[in-house]
Amino acid sequence: MASEQELSVFLRSVEKRAFKRAHFATHSPDSALDIVQDAMIRLAGSYGAREASEWPMLFQRILTNAILDWHRRQKVRASWMSNMSDFRGSDEDSEVDFDLLESLAVDDASGQSEAADRRLERMQTLEMLDQEIARLPERQREAFLLRYWEGLDVAETAQAMGCTEGSVKTHCSRATQSLAKALRARGLDHDNR
Repeated sequence: MASEQELSVFLRSVEKRAFKRAHFATHSPDSALDIVQDAMIRLAGSYGAREASEWPMLFQRILTNAILDWHRRQKVRASWMSNMSDFRGSDEDSEVDFDLLESLAVDDASGQSEAADRRLERMQTLEMLDQEIARLPERQREAFLLRYWEGLDVAETAQAMGCTEGSVKTHCSRATQSLAKALRARGLDHDNR
């Protein structure tokens, strides 16, 4: 049996990556925060007494379902709003874009600081990568993030996404090909790195 402290440590360890994943899926920081909080509450409420080793897979599945639920609600809301648009004027809300790029700590065992130009180049590369990941189709993005960001294997990713292992491989392959092509088009060539 896991303790509340272990659960708290686990949730802190996944919150930033979960937020970024939800933000990629929703393009809304507020919605992403709500989704992650709901997923954490569901994990704690329903599975908090389980073994700590089970939490990573359970949390990924809960987060995936929460994101899918959000998209379903958005479709219903959009459908309802389009039907209601005949009764209202065309005043559109201007939504402020939120840039969630976090500053990366330089992992340098020698204690030397990274050169400013190299750090800027790295930050620009990460920004390009974030933009291109956000442009991926939803299932490709989800598979890519679970496999390469969360570090899940193919079977775990398939379980978290509720699909076959073959689908995971296909989504990941297409995602990496799309990202490589998009980044090359933007002048980033990994051979020069």
